[in-house]
Amino acid sequence: MLVTDRSEDIADRPVPLKGEDVRSVDLRIRRRLPGRRIDKFLHDRFPRMSRTLIQRLIKQGAITVNGKPTKASYELNADDDVHMVIPGPEPTDIIPEPMPIDVIYEDREMMAVNKPSGIICHPARATQTGTLANGLAHYAESLSHGDDPFRAGIIHRLDKRTTGIMLVAKTDEAHWRIALQFERRTIKKEYMAIVEGEIQLDGDVIDAPTGGHPRIKDKYVVPGPRLQARNPKEAVTRYEVLDRFVGFTWVRLMPKTGRTHQLRVHMSHIGHPMIGDPMYGGHLITLAELTGRRDDPDEVVIDRQALHAHQIAFRHPIREQEMTLRAPLPEDFQHVLALLGKHRQI
Repeated sequence: MLVTDRSEDIADRPVPLKGEDVRSVDLRIRRRLPGRRIDKFLHDRFPRMSRTLIQRLIKQGAITVNGKPTKASYELNADDDVHMVIPGPEPTDIIPEPMPIDVIYEDREMMAVNKPSGIICHPARATQTGTLANGLAHYAESLSHGDDPFRAGIIHRLDKRTTGIMLVAKTDEAHWRIALQFERRTIKKEYMAIVEGEIQLDGDVIDAPTGGHPRIKDKYVVPGPRLQARNPKEAVTRYEVLDRFVGFTWVRLMPKTGRTHQLRVHMSHIGHPMIGDPMYGGHLITLAELTGRRDDPDEVVIDRQALHAHQIAFRHPIREQEMTLRAPLPEDFQHVLALLGKHRQI
């Protein structure tokens, strides 16, 4: 494959047009193709090149018509000469990068790590660094391959600003066996969250489908009469109240399904968004707001959604014994709970 676009953040990345793997292609159009855009025509001729890549090459002048720059919307005419400079394949090896890895459990087949906030799970391209996958590539002698070379070892993901436990496969067999447990929903996950407002019920099940927001990219919603959703899917979350404070609730969340942003969307849907989660209606809470004292500093007590993947129960992929692993609450989460207990206790 020449190049595969994997995320929006590489859409404007310059395509390398020098090197041994670069090749030139010349095409002569025999007859006029009314309504046939050049980007669509070239994508049909070279299906292993994404249409986004072809459009980017056109913008960079690497694709010309009759020796002149062109546009992606140009309709080809008879006797047009199309010249293309095609870049070589993008490397697929993840760059190993030393970084702290909080290992909770490890054996020859798999490991469990405690992901910190502010780090994404895997890169979108081989040259990207600073992800958990880069750190794992440096730490582990071997990792599973999976279906995506940029996700070596990564079986499931957490949001960038969500902390907590993640399972990592070190062999391909361990990978597919654990992935099968996720697919069959036999893995049990528990999250901790601090939400706004005092939840009235001690526990309940939220059974509400989620799908992509019709207008806002990377946001998800529960469809309703006034708001449709793109590709809605079943989503089920059970919750239990652990403690109530004045204006806040500490809850345990147990998702049955694993939709993107499911827990954040569901808690917002019932009117209790997570603190520090403005995308879904939460707010950044300052120390002065929490204590109610004007002389306290106006500093944010937690700068992310208060969501932590606390526990995961599964069957070991090779030895098949039942396992339960936990990641301790991070310091920022504990800090908020301590402040709530001191200043907002009911």
